[in-house]
Amino acid sequence: MTLKAFILNPLIGLLVLGTVFFVLENVVGRAVPQRVFRRGFWLDVVYLFVAPLLKIATRITLIVPASLLLLSGVTSLEVFRAHQYQGFGPVNWQPQWLQIIEIVLLADLSGYGIHRLFHTGRWWPFHAIHHSSESVDWLSAVRVHPVNELFDKIAQVTPVLLLGYNPTVTMAFVPFLTLYAIYIHANLNWDNGPLRAVLASPVFHRWHHSKAPAARNKNFAGLFPIWDIIFNTYYMPKDLYPEVFGIEEKLPVHYPGQFWAPFAALFAPTPTPLTQREPKT
Repeated sequence: MTLKAFILNPLIGLLVLGTVFFVLENVVGRAVPQRVFRRGFWLDVVYLFVAPLLKIATRITLIVPASLLLLSGVTSLEVFRAHQYQGFGPVNWQPQWLQIIEIVLLADLSGYGIHRLFHTGRWWPFHAIHHSSESVDWLSAVRVHPVNELFDKIAQVTPVLLLGYNPTVTMAFVPFLTLYAIYIHANLNWDNGPLRAVLASPVFHRWHHSKAPAARNKNFAGLFPIWDIIFNTYYMPKDLYPEVFGIEEKLPVHYPGQFWAPFAALFAPTPTPLTQREPKT
């Protein structure tokens, strides 16, 4: 990817998605009144422009499952280099439409697990960056620490590839999941009505970001709330909407500071508010 693409792609994304969500958030179904250029807007723009670099960096997550596949003799380095690897075993004999359904379910369950892990102990400082936004909207979705992003991808990609699913099918669904993750952060009062317990909505995920005590450590799923229902972390009160967001801990308000803050908290000689946090589960 060229330097021009690194700059142009995020800019196009900002303009296109910004226009779409401006209409949705300000005309169709706004949940909480807030300015477009709200507090933290420019910080999130920086995260948006850093995102292409993170995509390249997170490709190293493929090294883990790829190495295991090579060591097990399932495929060869030559096949990988020629981009001809198409999966293996019984799951790969299934129709692609069935593989897609299974991949989405498996990846969402893995995502639920790693998300819940990041709300505990020494994992929390890295995830706290994402929760630090006091104005949750479509753009705040991109505020993610690289360590958080890295382990998210490892948790979701590794089991899918090791079970033998076709990676082409896997990667084809990534753009949809990315856009859906942005959508559920949107400043919208949509809860999907009768499907509120079937498919994640903006209200569902915004409760996850809420500072309300009853909503703490709830709604971890990225797509299907069934995982939260099964593991008793589902929270969707009727006729109530989340209004106050953010975290109690103080964090820097610029990208370099937020990048370093979790590491500083982990290596501090004495406990810090970030590492002392004991989430209720």
